[in-house]
Amino acid sequence: MPLTELLDRCTFPPAGTRLDCAVSGGADSLALLVLAVVAGCEVTAWHVDHGLREGSAAEAEVVRDAARRYGARFEGVQTPVVPGPNLEARARAARRAVLPEGAATGHTADDQAETVVLNLLRGSGLDGLAGMRPGPNHPILGLRRVETHKICADEGLEPVVDPSNEDQNLLRNAVRHSVLPLLDALAGRDVSAVLARQAGLLADDADLLDALSADIDPTDAAAVAGAPVPFARRALRRWLRPHLGGHPPSAASVERVLAVARGEAVATEVAEGVRVERSRGRLSVARA
Repeated sequence: MPLTELLDRCTFPPAGTRLDCAVSGGADSLALLVLAVVAGCEVTAWHVDHGLREGSAAEAEVVRDAARRYGARFEGVQTPVVPGPNLEARARAARRAVLPEGAATGHTADDQAETVVLNLLRGSGLDGLAGMRPGPNHPILGLRRVETHKICADEGLEPVVDPSNEDQNLLRNAVRHSVLPLLDALAGRDVSAVLARQAGLLADDADLLDALSADIDPTDAAAVAGAPVPFARRALRRWLRPHLGGHPPSAASVERVLAVARGEAVATEVAEGVRVERSRGRLSVARA
């Protein structure tokens, strides 16, 4: 399929727009680079090297060469990963800290399906099951992984292979290599396509709930207590998230705050060191 036809399922910004792309050198991110250039964007390919494995510097050269070939700018950044548990999450946080805000990533529909399953396992609500949103940050979310690999093959690009992607001790890899293939076999269909489509539908529902709850003042206890519960929950999540470092509050903590709004309690802890208190009909956030 010509690249221009694939662009019909992508969500790149208009031609001429400056676009920072996170490019690891894997097939998905190299395809992102190629398609962004074909879409007419002024592309800068950003490669982040954590130095976690031998030869990682050579991976930066793969990205540099690809950027040069397609007329894109190149920026290479070296940043260590702080010690601690969950290497995958720490590396992701380190990348986000050095990449430009709004940098495009090469997540595909297959990544979307994996994200939905992972969020389901974590007990996420509607927003988590809506997965990633298409747009300039995730412009190739409508493509499949097999298509990004074909782009690289057709273009004569040799992607970097990250051996950690085969480590099924990492939950995402286990979902990719074991859980989704099993679901495909049980359902007799391509479950990833179903999950990606469902995520899009749920995203529309989430947007509607956001719009319907936008006028609720989350600091007005009576307004929160009197609103339909789904609207009240969303208003409280929107209010609390900045106080939690951008992380969504847990479902249990939102329910406790609802109880405070109803007058069933005078205060509750929503996270370590963060409390919601009610006084004279108003809700406020207090820190220990």
